Amino acid sequence: MGTMLQIPFKAPVTRFITPACRFALKIGLTPNLVTAIGSFLVIITSLVAYPNGHFFWGTIAICIFSLSDLFDGTMARISAKGGSPWGALLDSTCDRIADSTIFIGVIIYLERAADPLFIPALVALISGLMVSYVKARAESLDIACNGGLAERTERLMLVLLGIGLHGLGVPYALAFGIWILVLLSLITVAQRLFMVYQETA
Repeated sequence: MGTMLQIPFKAPVTRFITPACRFALKIGLTPNLVTAIGSFLVIITSLVAYPNGHFFWGTIAICIFSLSDLFDGTMARISAKGGSPWGALLDSTCDRIADSTIFIGVIIYLERAADPLFIPALVALISGLMVSYVKARAESLDIACNGGLAERTERLMLVLLGIGLHGLGVPYALAFGIWILVLLSLITVAQRLFMVYQETA
């Protein structure tokens, strides 16, 4: 989750959900299973609700299912085995797939409606993936590449807010959210590339 929004709320949220996480572990659920289930539900909702124009209730459902992102990390930390490299990779991969299907669902709807907004929505999808790619590639070179104007949490909250408000009939909410997201994502890519350049120049 994005550092900017995570820091003020991480501790109280973790304390609040820890009892539920302990119960989940007690009944046999694993962090990886919670990751997979939450991501699967986000993917299905995105590809069913959004292409059919169910933007508000689809967004509410996705927000609920995305809470698995909080639970799996807490479960891993308090479990006897702790976190694992496989769990971290699975979580990151599922996050990228789930985030992408949110955009894909919206893009399908816009393309069916012959709405030219599907082009910036496609750019938002690609630029968001590039934000994650630059970080992953830099870390594979042993270069820290954290931060930037809009990390995953900020981007996800912005797009879901725009989609949800669009579902409520707020004029230009979707267009505003997508264009702002494109701008912030491109800036973040540039920032992270510059971070790597500074470390290697």
